[in-house]
Amino acid sequence: MNAIPWLSALWLLPAVGAVVTVLLPARHPQLAKYTALSVSLGVLVVAGALAMQFEPGGDRYQFVESHAWIPTFGVRYILGVDGIALALVLLTVVLVPVLLIAGWNDAGERRRGCHTYAALILAVEAMVLVSLVALDLVLFYIFFEAMLIPMYFLIGRYGSAKAPGAAMKFLLYNLAGGLIMLAAVIGVYAATASGGMGSFDMRQLVERTATVDPQLLNVMFVGFMFAFAVKAPMWPLHSWLPGVAQHAKPTTAVLMMAVVDKVGTYAMLRYCLQLFPDASKSFAPVISALAVVTIIYSAIVAIGQTDVMRLIAYVSISHYGFIVLGIFAMTSQGQSGSTLYMVNHGIATAALMLIAGFLVSQRGTGIITAYGGVQKVAPVLAGTFLVAGLASLSMPGLAPFISEFLVLIGTFVRYPLAAVIAAAALVLSAIYVLWLYQRMMTGPVTEGNERVRDLVPREVVVVAPLIALLIALGVYPKPVLDIIDPAVGHTLSVVGAEDPVPATAQGAPK
Repeated sequence: MNAIPWLSALWLLPAVGAVVTVLLPARHPQLAKYTALSVSLGVLVVAGALAMQFEPGGDRYQFVESHAWIPTFGVRYILGVDGIALALVLLTVVLVPVLLIAGWNDAGERRRGCHTYAALILAVEAMVLVSLVALDLVLFYIFFEAMLIPMYFLIGRYGSAKAPGAAMKFLLYNLAGGLIMLAAVIGVYAATASGGMGSFDMRQLVERTATVDPQLLNVMFVGFMFAFAVKAPMWPLHSWLPGVAQHAKPTTAVLMMAVVDKVGTYAMLRYCLQLFPDASKSFAPVISALAVVTIIYSAIVAIGQTDVMRLIAYVSISHYGFIVLGIFAMTSQGQSGSTLYMVNHGIATAALMLIAGFLVSQRGTGIITAYGGVQKVAPVLAGTFLVAGLASLSMPGLAPFISEFLVLIGTFVRYPLAAVIAAAALVLSAIYVLWLYQRMMTGPVTEGNERVRDLVPREVVVVAPLIALLIALGVYPKPVLDIIDPAVGHTLSVVGAEDPVPATAQGAPK
């Protein structure tokens, strides 16, 4: 047992901060903003201390906390972190203060709007952090579902006139997935109960599911996978996301795509693969095929979009296809690449959508044809938009390149055809990113754009660290991979998957 409950402090700090923020006097909106920002920076410090003490080559789960919760049903408050979870924890705690600064004026003039807006963001952060470090299946499920509530209000209350409809669609899709998962959770408990007493401890369930009927495990795997595929999102369960991106505030959309949706792909690694290893291997070809469809379909649809925010949403969905493809390739390169991709995708998507959001907030429209010549009146905005766009198409030297490269290598040794088809998305991504930049930023200044201003200091504070991270992780991703690789090795050992031996090695003389 740890002397300091680091993981409890990690999520309780933003949870308590959310309550404090919303209870501050209504006449002090600036105080609410600064309080929320200070809390988010405090969470960043806690996560930094956690990362400094983490030992990549140590125990599988570190900083473990375990306390009785609902003993009648074998439910416990169990927290623990491995390298995969730690990478996503760090992504979350880095992005939240950036988003609070980016959305500094998003709440408008409504009474207590600033208080509620900032508190909701902190609440989402707390729930995501619990989901990432929970080792009890019920604890994970509760917060996996609970995060829908603050996200619903962030989307519906603070977006455009059509935002409530987008929020409702988001909620219905994710609630449907969650209910199916709930049935699967109950099934896991019933199937693994021993002597009338079951357990939701992940570490015990991994051992107990090995004795359950494989056909029953296949059904439960589908229940878990469906919920995570909605959250991720994967084709054909993705249609709720573009509406959220278009009608919610850019800050909210980034919180969704870069932070909340990561819980879906993370849960595939932690729960689908480890609780149902044989089912995961059986369904891997089908899921890999769906991932390839997600990649290509979303890239093609992105090219035809007329709204910049919807275009970025489809770009994000395409990238999620790469993440899922790497997970179910069942190779060390594929899964390390997928985990690194989760981190890099979060940074790149945040940069691209926030910069686009700064521009759209000035012009009042996301229609691409309304722009043109922006680089002449706002060169810094246009330049940073180009860097973020190049990161989204996985340009070498920027962070997403190495993660996408690892995913394709890891997939090729298992599913060569899937890797080759997925690689075609590189051409499609070049089309939608470069054409978008050409239409919006180059050429003569379109009427109405002459009044567009460049990034102000607050916006530079938001964009600069994201661009710096894209470059730093593109040039030197080793620190993150050193954390991720041992955890990926543990996951593959639980699944019983090994990296295929290349054909050239098989035929080499001894």
